[in-house]
Amino acid sequence: MTIANLAEKHRMTPVAGEAAASRAVSLWLWFVAALVLAMVIVGGATRLTESGLSITEWQPLLGAIPPMHEGDWLAAFEKYKQIPQYSLVNDGMSLEAFKTIYWWEWGHRFLGRFIGIAFALPFLFFWLTGRLKRETAVKFLGILALGGVQGAIGWYMVKSGLSHRVDVSQYRLALHLTTALMILALIVWLALDEWPGGARAAGRQATPAIKRMAVLIVALVVTQIVLGAFVAGLKAGLIYNTWPTMDGQWVPSNYWTTPAYLSFFESHAAAQFNHRIMGYLVGLAVLTELWFVMRSPVDARIRATAVLLVCVVIAQISLGIATLLSHVPIDLALLHQGGGALVLILAVVHLHAARRAGVAVAS
Repeated sequence: MTIANLAEKHRMTPVAGEAAASRAVSLWLWFVAALVLAMVIVGGATRLTESGLSITEWQPLLGAIPPMHEGDWLAAFEKYKQIPQYSLVNDGMSLEAFKTIYWWEWGHRFLGRFIGIAFALPFLFFWLTGRLKRETAVKFLGILALGGVQGAIGWYMVKSGLSHRVDVSQYRLALHLTTALMILALIVWLALDEWPGGARAAGRQATPAIKRMAVLIVALVVTQIVLGAFVAGLKAGLIYNTWPTMDGQWVPSNYWTTPAYLSFFESHAAAQFNHRIMGYLVGLAVLTELWFVMRSPVDARIRATAVLLVCVVIAQISLGIATLLSHVPIDLALLHQGGGALVLILAVVHLHAARRAGVAVAS
């Protein structure tokens, strides 16, 4: 066989070339999604170690360079000494202790910058080499823009703790976390769509009830994550460390605050109670979805993702209870935050399977 014949034999067909390009794009998106998941966990560690206010300036470019000399460290430390958290919480902190919290916040910001590069450069490569459809490229541009907005939201959150507080606003924390997980969900959805055949999965179509429940599950999970952000921002996990009741009460007596409408956002008791109830609702929703799925002749991916979603939600609820009963140790708290992101990923994967399955087969 001649070299020309060998080349002809191994030359990709246009369809095979498109499939290979789509697979490469999908794998890149899954890599970025893994980075965003890591970012969520590192952000949780930054919050739990109370490191988020250690860098008092926002320098998108120059901020990537950490203090290099002792004089630089002393200058950064002096800036930290000017905010309330130092004088009211960490008065007398040593320079070495300051370096520890500084590195957590610097690492969090650096990872955010790295994610931006890890998304932007491959995106430009795939776009300029014709591996992306025009409508897909527009979606990716939207995610890139949302990532830039997220960086600004991060500074908006940090800024809330630099003048009149010793921590960040729970409202801004909720906005920051919700935006991060919105980005994660969008990337996962596009990664599933880009995988060859992912946008038109073969198999039996989901019933309308399964599709509606899949949408509801994603909505409930997002709501639960927002409520969890308020628990974290208010440090509401450090009270009522009992289960299933809250110090012997099914509904805490100090649920309401003044004015009443702020209870949902500023009452420690309400924040924890709401988070508990929503967790139960998520559990009920995924069990109901599994019941719908098992009664219908659906695509195997719909069935598998429904089963896996139930398992992960049960594990997440159990982990949340353990975190509460243990008075929120940092290791369990980080596992719980990462678990919430994982539940969202699986909810999106299940929704994608339900909406993208093929033509219905009459039973």
